[in-house]
Amino acid sequence: MITFFSPEHVLHAPAYEFFRGDRVPCFESPARAERVLRELTARGHEVRAPDVDSADALAQVHTPRYLAFLANAWAEWLAIDPANAERQPFPSVWPVRTLRSDLEPANFTARLGLYSMDNGSPLVAGTWAAAKAGADAAASAARLVSSSGARSAFCATRPPGHHAGADFMGGYCFLNNAAVAAQSLLAGGCARVAILDVDYHHGNGTQSIFYDHADVLFASLHGDPRTEYPFYLGHADETGSGPGEGSNLNLPLPAGASAAEWFAALDVACDRIARHRADALVVSLGLDTFADDPISTFALASSDFSRLGERLARPGLPTVLILEGGYASEALGVNAGNVLDAFDGA
Repeated sequence: MITFFSPEHVLHAPAYEFFRGDRVPCFESPARAERVLRELTARGHEVRAPDVDSADALAQVHTPRYLAFLANAWAEWLAIDPANAERQPFPSVWPVRTLRSDLEPANFTARLGLYSMDNGSPLVAGTWAAAKAGADAAASAARLVSSSGARSAFCATRPPGHHAGADFMGGYCFLNNAAVAAQSLLAGGCARVAILDVDYHHGNGTQSIFYDHADVLFASLHGDPRTEYPFYLGHADETGSGPGEGSNLNLPLPAGASAAEWFAALDVACDRIARHRADALVVSLGLDTFADDPISTFALASSDFSRLGERLARPGLPTVLILEGGYASEALGVNAGNVLDAFDGA
């Protein structure tokens, strides 16, 4: 399978985050993509650099003021104090219920809170460049499968994207790569696209972007948001709105769900995708469903990811697979490789 990879991902390398009250090294690190790249290269997968500018798709997925903020955030942070070059900015105030979000504050920290759903997406000097390169990879993969007849393509990119909404970052995500891929597929001639999110954590950003769209089905199996991040979205009664009513399917599973329970939910999602009559499929390939993942509780073994690849291939759709979560870095490359090899062999 052709894999799109940009070395610019290393430009986004925050030193730390806050986890359960402690300051800890970031779980989402450059080592993740590098291990995937090494494994796929060893298995003979062709690796290409992104060759499509995602700017047009990004302008349809995200709001202009959010994109402008991301592109200029680090320069503004340094303008406050040059010593900020050695500090990571974190939001400290958010516009929750009864507060206004339509007016953009002049204060940098207030704007950071305006565009953040949590404090889990630390910015550094290279964040925009790395995130934009990931979006370019998603657009490149979409063009490959929509215009060249390729059966599939994979984006071994980071930071991930499925928690990023039209105008907010969160959960390590800044630009929504799955949404960029879906939008690019629509622009490339697809009438209907399905997005399948198999990450442990619900892709709240992707859901919110397409919630009122009839041409994009979003289906997700994930940890129950009553106990698992992102907490405030991902329930089964969220089915879409307006023209998109019925085009959103959430399959929340309890913490500790077995592989058998997980694959049963996957079958439900795949059956719904078949009924959508999609022209192409985008997979938010979160690999944090692995039993040894440090921040998740599902019980998939490495061999189960081969089974996943086979199931993803069964609909026979042109498919873009995009790396999302997965923080057991030592096993991440093997698990990704198992999905892709099984997909190719199916």
